[in-house]
Amino acid sequence: MRTVRTVAELRALLLPDRRAGRRIGLVPTMGALHDGHLSLLRRAAAETEVVVLSLFVNPTQFDEASDLAAYPRDEAADAALAEQAGCTVLFAPSVHEVYPDGFCTTVTVDGPLTGTLEGAHRGAEHFQGVATVVTKLLNMVGPDVAFFGQKDAQQALVIRRLVRDLDIPARIEVCPTVREDDGLARSSRNVRLHGEDRDRALALRAALRAAEDAVAGGERDAAAVRDAARAAMTPFSVDPEYLAVVDPDTLVPRTAIDGDTLVAVAARVGEVRLIDNTLIPSPR
Repeated sequence: MRTVRTVAELRALLLPDRRAGRRIGLVPTMGALHDGHLSLLRRAAAETEVVVLSLFVNPTQFDEASDLAAYPRDEAADAALAEQAGCTVLFAPSVHEVYPDGFCTTVTVDGPLTGTLEGAHRGAEHFQGVATVVTKLLNMVGPDVAFFGQKDAQQALVIRRLVRDLDIPARIEVCPTVREDDGLARSSRNVRLHGEDRDRALALRAALRAAEDAVAGGERDAAAVRDAARAAMTPFSVDPEYLAVVDPDTLVPRTAIDGDTLVAVAARVGEVRLIDNTLIPSPR
């Protein structure tokens, strides 16, 4: 595995592979790698000949300075894990490399894809930061395929839309959420959950299971499904920031479960903000 820190180095390193027609995969991350990231790397290694992992804690997508400051960083540990999972190029640029002096261009995806759920609670700047940095990474690497996790379902929709709208020649592959043995979605923020908060964090998965069970039991009213999911969080003493039952492609709220449905939840557990979701197939 080679480590590079500038766009010029990255492009020079990838040029021979590109000329030889080798498929290039990109796994964008902010580091603090866990099994979810590693599953993306293994998927990329299975589908492409050259796997680029970007390691960049993007300051423009954090709406709280304390969250940015607390975000875990350990490049050496991340590099070791990435190499074991099949990474061939580690791209670890500085903030100045990504946002040089005078940087003044942003990418904005309008509409319900960014105005609801995370966008409504974290502000428009969050997805503007995500869209801008992902567009830059896609342009820096020029991958054939970029791999993202289903846990960030809204983010994946935003990225698919910007790739389509801006004619970026990369396929976006969304891979299943990886979970702990007890069902908690893998997240870099999980390391900040301690004591009782780690147990209380299971409220999110309990809500999603309750929604799944309600639909499996025949419930088709979206409000009733949402109420069942919210009730499942009560024993954990966790209140959701949002708990939404929406169309998985548009994020428009559903009134009836009459097609594929995304149930998405966000909540604070102690000082840690967590998100999760489940995709419920259309009832037969």
